[in-house]
Amino acid sequence: MAPTDETGQAARHPTTPGAPPPAGPPTPPISGPGARMPRWLPRAMVLALTLYAVFQLGNWAFHQVIGLLINVLIAFFLALAVEPAVSWMAARGVRRGLGTFLVFLGVLIAAAGFVTLLGSMLAGQIIKIVEDFPEYLDSVINWINTHFHTELRRVDIQEGLLRSDWLRNYVQNSATGVLDVSAQVLGGLFQLLTIGLFSFYFAADGPRLRRTVCSLLPPARQAEVLRAWEIAVNKTGGYLYSRGLMALASGLAHYVLLEFLEVPYAPVLAVWVGLVSQFIPTIGTYLAGALPMLIAFTVDPWYALWVLIFVVIYQQFENYVLQPKLTSKTVDIHPAVAFGSVVAGTALLGAVGALIAIPAVATLQAFLGAYVRRYDVTDDPRVLGHRGGPGGGPGALARVRGLWDRRPGATRPRDGDTGTS
Repeated sequence: MAPTDETGQAARHPTTPGAPPPAGPPTPPISGPGARMPRWLPRAMVLALTLYAVFQLGNWAFHQVIGLLINVLIAFFLALAVEPAVSWMAARGVRRGLGTFLVFLGVLIAAAGFVTLLGSMLAGQIIKIVEDFPEYLDSVINWINTHFHTELRRVDIQEGLLRSDWLRNYVQNSATGVLDVSAQVLGGLFQLLTIGLFSFYFAADGPRLRRTVCSLLPPARQAEVLRAWEIAVNKTGGYLYSRGLMALASGLAHYVLLEFLEVPYAPVLAVWVGLVSQFIPTIGTYLAGALPMLIAFTVDPWYALWVLIFVVIYQQFENYVLQPKLTSKTVDIHPAVAFGSVVAGTALLGAVGALIAIPAVATLQAFLGAYVRRYDVTDDPRVLGHRGGPGGGPGALARVRGLWDRRPGATRPRDGDTGTS
C-alpha cells in the first residue's frame, strides 16, 4: 500500500525526541462580524469627547465673562494711572485706602462739574437753534428762490415734513427704542461702577497684590515682575501726564480763538476740545472741533469756517512740534507705531482698546528695551540718510556741481584751489 502525503512528510521530517513540534501556518486575523474591538479605542473616544466638551464649555464661559475681563483690564490701567498719586500720599502718612478715595473723589467731582457745564451749554444752544431755526430756514429759502428762480415757501416745506412718512416712521422707531436706550444707560452705569470698584481695590491694595503675585514665583522671576510693574506704572502715568499737558495747551489755544470771535461758552468749549482731542485717539480732534463749529455757526456762519481752519492748523502744530517734545521722555514711541497700536487695539477691544493701546505698547517697548541687546551701527551713508560716500557714488548735489563745472567756457579750479577767495 503506497504511503499518503502526510506519512511521506512525516517520514521525510522525522521528529527528534524532546524537541518542540514544528509551528503551523500563521492564523489569519479575524475580520468578520465577530471581530473584537481594540482595548484602547473606547478610552480614546471617551478622552476625545471629554476634551471637546471641555473646549466648548471653556469657549462658552469665556464669551460669557469677556465683558467682565475687559472691565477688569480697564480698571487695572486706571489703577496704574493713579498709582503715583496714591503712592505720593502714602509716603506722607496717608493710608492708601484714604488716599485712593481722595484721588477718585477729585476725579469724580471734576468729571461731574464738566458734564454739568457741558450739558447746560448744550441745552441752551439747542433751545437757541430751535428758536432761530425758522430764520435760518427763511434765509436758505430766499437764497434758493433768488438763485434758482423758484417759489418755495416755509409753510409748504413744514407741512410736507409733518405729513411725510419718514417723520412718522422716525417717531415710531424712537418711541419703541426708549426702553432699549434705558437698558443701555443702566448697563453703562453698572459697567462704570464695576470699573470703579476694581480700580479702587487695585490701587488701594497695590502692595498686597504685588506680594500675592510674587509669592507664586521664584526670587529671580519676582524681580522681573516688579520691574515690569514699575515700568507699566511709569509709562501709564507718563502717558496721562503728557496728554494732560497737551489738553491744557489745546484748551488755552482754542479759548483764545473763541473769545476773540466772541463765541458763547468759550471756557467750556475749550475744556471740551482739550479733553476730547487728547483722550480719544485718531478721530478725537475732529469730534472735538465739531461742537465749537456748531456753536460758532449760530453766531456767524463764517466763524465756523475760521474755527475749522484753526483746528486743522493747530492739529499740524501739535503733531509735529508739541507732541514730540512732550512725549519724548514719557511715552517715546514712533507715531506710526502709535497709530498702528490704536488701530489694532480698536480691532481687538473697540474704543477701550484704542484708549489703552498706546500705554500698553509703550510699556511693552520699554520692557523689551531693557532685555533686548543692541549693537553700535556702522557709519554707512545709507544709514545716515544719503547715498553718497563709499559704494554709493556721489550725491545728486555733487553730480550737478560737476556738470556745472564742465560746462563750455567754465574756468576750472587749479589743483589745490578750493574755489573760494
